[in-house]
Amino acid sequence: VQLQASGGGLVQAGGSLRLSCAASGFTFDDYAIGWFRQAPGKEREGVSCISSSDGSTYYSDSVKGRFTISSDNAKNTVYLQMNSLKPEDTAVYYCAAPSILVTGHYCDPYGMNYWGKGTLVTVSS
Repeated sequence: VQLQASGGGLVQAGGSLRLSCAASGFTFDDYAIGWFRQAPGKEREGVSCISSSDGSTYYSDSVKGRFTISSDNAKNTVYLQMNSLKPEDTAVYYCAAPSILVTGHYCDPYGMNYWGKGTLVTVSS
């Protein structure tokens, strides 16, 4: 299983970015993938997760209403649309997946088995 995250960058507060996670090595018809982030000095946290098992999604309280997770099965890609970005969203963002199919409500970084390299998102005030 390989996951490749991209789309990070520098943006002003209030701006938008779209992150992409290209996945390979597993059947994309059955998947659970999540976005996680880690800011300097902080623990890695679950931002948003999605699962094909029941179409469920999860958003952390800090991003609810601003971020949207989606998938394009034809492209084996999961996206994270980030709007109304805030300086506190600054972090390295990772996409990750568990080794078994889980509900999208499960978004614990300690439960993920496959990790892509992160992409840095910097939001300036």
